[in-house]
Parts: sequence; structure tokens; C-alpha cells
Amino acid sequence: MKKCDHNILKTLELVEVMVKLANTGDIDREDSGCGVLYGVMLDSAFKIKKLAEEERDKHVRKGWFK
Repeated sequence: MKKCDHNILKTLELVEVMVKLANTGDIDREDSGCGVLYGVMLDSAFKIKKLAEEERDKHVRKGWFK
């Protein structure tokens, strides 16, 4: 596997951690500031995931990603 493809996979793994933490943080929060923080984290995670999946798909079409 190419290093760039490995990094895409690691990015997708990181996104899953971000989503879990954002959801847990939102459940456990005690004020609205934390709600904003975890909302931004969740939104960012979904944006990063979309970009990483698009890049992965480009690599698949090029025959790089196995």
C-alpha cells in the first residue's frame, strides 16, 4: 500500500474517533460552551470524512488504492 493511501485510511480512522468523542462529549456536557465545542468537532469530522473518501475514491480510480 502506498504511504498516501495509508494516510487516507488513518484519516478515516481518526474521523471515527472524533465522531465518538463528539457524541460522548455532547452527552456528558454540562454547559452550552461544551455543546458548541462538540458540535464543531462533529461537523469538522464529517467534512474531513467527505474529503478523505473523495480522495480515496480518486486513488481507487487511478488504480493506486488496493
